[in-house]
Order: sequence, then C-alpha cells, then structure tokens
Amino acid sequence: MAKAHAKVHQIRGKMKETLGKALGDSSMQQAGRGEQLRAKAHEVTERATGHLRKRSGH
Repeated sequence: MAKAHAKVHQIRGKMKETLGKALGDSSMQQAGRGEQLRAKAHEVTERATGHLRKRSGH
C-alpha cells in the first residue's frame, strides 16, 4: 500500500469513526479507529522502507 493509499484509508477511518459517533454506534467508531491505526502503520512502514532503499541505493 503506497503512502497515498494509507492517507486515504486514514481519512476513511476518521469518517467512519465520526459517523459512528454521530449515530451512537460504538462498533463503527472502533472499526474507524482500527482502520486509521492500520493505515498509519502502513504509512510508517512505507516511509521506513523508502529510507532504507534510499540508503542502500536501490
């Protein structure tokens, strides 16, 4: 997943969390938070991989 895709998933997760909060649906809120966390982890992983590739010359 590219960094841009991770950002899209973070935004989608935030929207899901906000909608869940507005509807009083705690499972939707949790799903939104989970999606945000997974996307953030992917973004950090992509960033670290990019740095490692740049340092190794690949």
